[in-house]
Amino acid sequence: MSPTLASAPGGCCFTGVKHTGTPVGRIEELGGIQTYISDPPASATTQKVILYLSDIWGSLFLNNKLIQDYFASCGYLVLGPDYFFGDAVPNHPPGRDLATWPLTALKPAVDAFPAWLEAAKAKYGTEKTKYCAVGYCFGAPFVMDLCSDGTVVAGALAHPAFIDESHFEKLDRPLLLSCAEDDHLFPLAPRRRAEDIMIARKCTYYFQIFSGVTHGFAVRGNPDVEIERWAKEQSAKGIVEWFDRFTV
Repeated sequence: MSPTLASAPGGCCFTGVKHTGTPVGRIEELGGIQTYISDPPASATTQKVILYLSDIWGSLFLNNKLIQDYFASCGYLVLGPDYFFGDAVPNHPPGRDLATWPLTALKPAVDAFPAWLEAAKAKYGTEKTKYCAVGYCFGAPFVMDLCSDGTVVAGALAHPAFIDESHFEKLDRPLLLSCAEDDHLFPLAPRRRAEDIMIARKCTYYFQIFSGVTHGFAVRGNPDVEIERWAKEQSAKGIVEWFDRFTV
């Protein structure tokens, strides 16, 4: 087994602040999965797609919809699969076993993802389409796989989970890591180990490290707390600028 660098989602992943706003995207079924789709402005001339691999709150959660809409406003078609099949955190019944659920949810999501991806590419892709992928917490290993098989031109992670050394040993696409200084799922020593692997392999990478925030900040940070709002906004802005480099 490859040594773990970012562990499975924990208690901190089930908490956070619900944001306010009005989503502008729509929901369609793609490859058997309900998918949030946010379109770029009509003036966008380049076919660029962001595959949005959400945290355990799901791509249909308001906060995630608003982030997807932001990415779309920057010129990307954004596709966010609900690989929890309606069973993301906001829909959990009282008494759900939070310790085991992320692990049991992973395999069905992984199994369903290839068919979803092929359906998304068939409907929205062309020979000139450039794909990027961003993964928040639970979505991180999906991005790492896409960054290893040639599907995307660049990837990004925010406070990742379910990551081990082998993901970095196979990495062959540019990768941004948007991290909290204080993150018990992806703490300092494993973060530096990931960097050591990327340095040794001469990967193209970029770290954002935000002080004063914790795991989940990029999706569920409190907008009424200045440092949390700033970190969340800078994370999203940095991800867009990172993808812009590789989609020209």
